[in-house]
Amino acid sequence: MTLDAATIDPLRPPPRPERRRRRVRVGEVVAVLFTVALVIASVAPGLLAPLDPTAVAPLEAFRPPSPSHPFGTDESGRDVYTRLVHGTGASLLIGLAATAIGLGTALVLALVAVFGGRVADGIVGRTIEVLFAFPALLSALLVILVLGPGPVAATVAVGLSTAPGYARIIRTSLLTVRASGYVESARLLGHSPARVVLRTILPNALAPLLALATLGVGQAVVWASSLSFLGLGAQPPAPEWGAMLASARVYLTTAWWLTVFPGLLIVATTLAATAIGRSLDARSRRSS
Repeated sequence: MTLDAATIDPLRPPPRPERRRRRVRVGEVVAVLFTVALVIASVAPGLLAPLDPTAVAPLEAFRPPSPSHPFGTDESGRDVYTRLVHGTGASLLIGLAATAIGLGTALVLALVAVFGGRVADGIVGRTIEVLFAFPALLSALLVILVLGPGPVAATVAVGLSTAPGYARIIRTSLLTVRASGYVESARLLGHSPARVVLRTILPNALAPLLALATLGVGQAVVWASSLSFLGLGAQPPAPEWGAMLASARVYLTTAWWLTVFPGLLIVATTLAATAIGRSLDARSRRSS
C-alpha cells in the first residue's frame, strides 16, 4: 500500500477540488456578439450605416426590403436600417440611464431602511408596498404627467418606476449580509461601524447587482420604447425605436417592414440583456 505526499506530510494542504468548467452556451455567445454590435452602433453608427437617417427621398417611399434597402424604406423614403442603427444610441442611453436612476434610488431607500432604525425601516417598507400597488407603467405615466413628455422625462419616469423592485431586492440582500458570521467577526475584531458597512457589508451585498442591472437595461428599453410609442418619449422624426413604431403603425397593413424590424430589434435587445444577466447571475452564485 502506497501513501501519497498529502498523507505523509500532514502540514501540506489537501489538493483543491477541480472546478467544473461551465460550458458556454451558444445563446450566450450570440447575446454577447449582438450586444457588441449594439455598442458599436451606439458609439459609431456611421460604421454600420453610413447614410443619413433623416435624409428624405419621396421617390423611394415604401420600398420593400431589397439589397439596396435591407429593411425597406418608410413613408418619406428614409432607409429603415439606417434609422434603426442610428437610433440604437438613444434607445440604449435611455435604458442605461433609467436603470442607473432606478438602482441609485433603490440603494438610498434600502440603506435608509436597513441602517436607519426600526422607524425608518417601517416607513420605507410601507412606501415600497404602496408603490408596488401601482403598475410600473402607470407610475411612469404619472411621472410624465408631472414632468411633461420627452426623452428626459421618459428616462426619469422609467427609472423611478423600477426603483421599488430594486429596493426590495437590495434591502433583503443587505439584511442577509448584515446577519452573516463574517460581519459579526469583523465587529468582534474591533472594526468601526462605518468600516464594517463600507468594507464588508456593501461589497458583499451589492455584488449581485451587476446581473440585476443587466436584466434591468432590457426591461427599461422596452418601457422607454412603450412610452415613445404612446407619444410620451422621443418624438418623430427622431430615429428612436419606439417612435419609429408609433409613426409606422398606420401603415401596418401596407408596409409590414416598418413595424416588424423595429419590434424585432427591441425584442432581440431584451433577450440579449436577459441572457447576459442570467449568465452573470449564475457565475456569481457559483463563485459565492
